[in-house]
Amino acid sequence: MTRKSFVFAMATGAALVALTAIGSWAQHAEVPHLGGVTKAIAVLHATKKGGDVHGKVTFTRTPKGILVEGTVEGLTPGLHGFHVHEFGDCSSDDAMSAGGHFNPTDMPHAGPHADKRHVGDLGNIEANEKGVAKIDILDSALSFSGDHSIIGRGLIVHAKADDLKSAPAGAAGDRVACGVIGVAKGAGMMSGSAPAKK
Repeated sequence: MTRKSFVFAMATGAALVALTAIGSWAQHAEVPHLGGVTKAIAVLHATKKGGDVHGKVTFTRTPKGILVEGTVEGLTPGLHGFHVHEFGDCSSDDAMSAGGHFNPTDMPHAGPHADKRHVGDLGNIEANEKGVAKIDILDSALSFSGDHSIIGRGLIVHAKADDLKSAPAGAAGDRVACGVIGVAKGAGMMSGSAPAKK
């Protein structure tokens, strides 16, 4: 190997190490120049078996955890399993492409208030007689950074109630709606910075 080739190889290796370190840091830390993500959003669309199910759910960082708020319409009246899934992939017509429940700590399936649960276990939402479910959940297990980050993951509504105990998904039945959790517009701006002009 020539001296020039050796120097090039060393430089390339150093660059790869640096990129790996940066990627690891970004996964486990807030991004200072963005002030950290403060809000995310998921727009839910019906699966093949979901009929007219649709909705919008926001996730807002608070000192006590992530506040999950929104509305889902077109449901059958009653309880419906509501979970964060491991992949932000709603491409298949049954939403199985979103994978299983988001479970980075390898815990059993349970309800949202259990000591041991999937991070993605948000329990149930309840639709009224008009098929509309209002969501208002505060969850301390969810995060916008680190191993528990829900950014880029899937949000699923199921056809039936989650029994909060059966593995792997609470016997909640078909997936009737799917959405991808993404950073909301203006939610990562540096503290004190002005919003972009229209």
